Amino acid sequence: MTDATHKSLLVQDARTARRNRAERRFKSYGLIAIGIGVLMLMILLTTIIGRGTGAFQQTYLSLEVTLDAAKLDKKGNRDIADVKKVSTFGYKPLLSDAFGQLIASGVVRSDLKPKEMAGLLSKGAEAQMRDAVLNDLDLIGQTVRFDFLASGRVDGYLKDRVTRDSIANDKRISPEQLDLVDQMRDAGLLEKKFNLAFITGADSSDARPEAAGFGVSMVGSLTMMLVVLALALPIGVAASIYLEEFAPKNWITDVIEVNISNLAAVPSIVFGILGLAVFINYMHLPNSAPLVGGLVLTLMTLPTIIISTRASLKSVPPSIRDAALGVGASKMQSVFHHVLPLAAPGILTGTIIGLAQALGETAPLLLIGMVGFIASNGPENINEALLNPNSAMPAQIYEWAKRADPAFYERAWGGIIILLVFLITMNAVAVILRRRFERRW
Repeated sequence: MTDATHKSLLVQDARTARRNRAERRFKSYGLIAIGIGVLMLMILLTTIIGRGTGAFQQTYLSLEVTLDAAKLDKKGNRDIADVKKVSTFGYKPLLSDAFGQLIASGVVRSDLKPKEMAGLLSKGAEAQMRDAVLNDLDLIGQTVRFDFLASGRVDGYLKDRVTRDSIANDKRISPEQLDLVDQMRDAGLLEKKFNLAFITGADSSDARPEAAGFGVSMVGSLTMMLVVLALALPIGVAASIYLEEFAPKNWITDVIEVNISNLAAVPSIVFGILGLAVFINYMHLPNSAPLVGGLVLTLMTLPTIIISTRASLKSVPPSIRDAALGVGASKMQSVFHHVLPLAAPGILTGTIIGLAQALGETAPLLLIGMVGFIASNGPENINEALLNPNSAMPAQIYEWAKRADPAFYERAWGGIIILLVFLITMNAVAVILRRRFERRW
């Protein structure tokens, strides 16, 4: 006799159908979430690249300047000491004369005075000529073609960042000067070129946004990362090995582990306050020094390295330890000869990720004065790199972003591109090292 209520296993019942539909919906939600995340990432990268690539190009004005010997070397003996006595103010008339000759030649036409025409150039043009003369005294008396940095307003005009409507109340440039800029561009005197100085140069004052560079702050960040690496890696690994392999399991170690986990979640600005109180106010280390920044970031990075290192040590099977002890190795030998090499990929990965996190921190640097300082020259030795005031990449980006001139805002986006390149490189190195040193057991 057959059961009339019996159903075939090949036919879905209502409950199974609902469960399958719910599973398909969940997969769809996951794909939608991934799509939204990728879309937001693409929008972010497109915005950063679109607004920041302009910082890697700068407008230059090609101009022939007659280096009048009567003004630069009045005694005519080509003595470097006498030529050095001529300051940058002594080179200003040469620029005015060069623009006057440009008008006289008929290449461009303008009713502006030569002094007003010189306003199209960066305020460092005179210093550029002076440096060229001091490097080669034979240039005196010759007509030399210089590629001068154009002013920030001229550069912005050629990049469509500055318009004729936006300069209505701008005292730094006039419509007549823009008319002259159009003529110079048509004559091939104005040209946008790759701006290597942005990558290698130093920050500048508000009067010369076109000359601002990111190089010195990159050196500051690199110095801080070396300090963090030299301190956080050995201290963090040593603490992790002790806690995981040697420390007795009691309430004291439990308290230490809880506090390490809590420190990893403490806001970074708290570490900045701690660094201000201890390293600057108590130990009297110099303000804005990369050494102080590195010490603060070391405190912030240590919990991350300890947690990741302990996780790597735990991932090594206990059988490895037992086998080493079984053949007569001591506890220390089993840890350093067997466990630690197997955990090395995870330790390196955690360390590099911790360094990448520290590289992008700004809040701790605010408290120790590494924002708002303009380093005009890079360090000449390791002592200066550690102790001389400097800035860092995230701090420099913050400083540029809050300035009023749009040229600095463009450089802030360009700095973000460089910072992202650093972060992507560090994460790529972490992946490569993990693959390189990973061992199977």
